[in-house]
Amino acid sequence: MAAPVTVYGPMISPAVARVAACLLEKDVPFQVEPVDMSKGEHKSPSFLKLQPFGQVPAFKDSLTTVFESRAICRYICDQYADSGNKTLMGRKEDGAVGRAAIEKWIEAEGQSFNPPSLAMAFQLAFAPFMGRATDMAVVEQNEAKLVKVLDVYEQWLGENQYFAGDEFSLADLVHMPNTDLLVCKTNKAGLFTERKNLARWWDEVSARSSWKKVVELQNVPRPS
Repeated sequence: MAAPVTVYGPMISPAVARVAACLLEKDVPFQVEPVDMSKGEHKSPSFLKLQPFGQVPAFKDSLTTVFESRAICRYICDQYADSGNKTLMGRKEDGAVGRAAIEKWIEAEGQSFNPPSLAMAFQLAFAPFMGRATDMAVVEQNEAKLVKVLDVYEQWLGENQYFAGDEFSLADLVHMPNTDLLVCKTNKAGLFTERKNLARWWDEVSARSSWKKVVELQNVPRPS
């Protein structure tokens, strides 16, 4: 019997949530192995064998280990291609063109959206939780960067239902954890909800059963 799929890291981490959402879309059973970063478990020798940079998440199945959340999601889509949502990376008949339509927005998320949105989420959501002061200068600098990205997204989503066209794909999924943090855990929800097309997109993708399950998993109390 194949070893179960294991995702290492706290569900509150947006990168861990990204991988969990992908597994849920693909209907791949998995278990979450908590990593207590406050105790430095992500820097332990055993964890560094899974993730040499000491970051979360790490992923392991019966065949391999993978790190970096977007690489993990791509692997899941390829390795478990016949399970669950079969079009997260495009339809087979669309070939390289269809996959490129998705890949370019995954890259845009990683390069343009993730850095400012994650910096804001850390300062506004995670820093207070950790007992740290919020650096408003960092928030303001990154909000200015994020606004420019969201203006592009707003125009694009006015012409397309989803990032890669008419179907939900990994291009949408990778954006969801940081968006959820800013919309639901900070006072910056208006960056999304006050943009008509982004608000419509968020309403649709956040209503997916896979994302609702992610939120449910994030809210499960951790054992003391």
